[in-house]
Amino acid sequence: MTSLMVKFDAAVTEAKQLKVKLSDAEMLRLYGLFKQVTVGDVNIDRSSIVDDTGKTKWDAWEKEKGKSEEDAIKGYIKFVEELKEKYGS
Repeated sequence: MTSLMVKFDAAVTEAKQLKVKLSDAEMLRLYGLFKQVTVGDVNIDRSSIVDDTGKTKWDAWEKEKGKSEEDAIKGYIKFVEELKEKYGS
């Protein structure tokens, strides 16, 4: 899994270097996958979050619930590749 983590780390860097402002939906998808990779299944209650942005981010993370770390990594890498194709790197 080490080489997969290297690819994931590279994809995180590439996502930050995209020359366009991503849509909210694209940002939320990246966020949800990132949290699933780095933390695992959502581990806080949605009701404990008081701001709308926090709830939206929680919802994005919750959508990835149940994905294995490996599947979340592959999903993140694939999505970054799609964004690079769409917007250029």
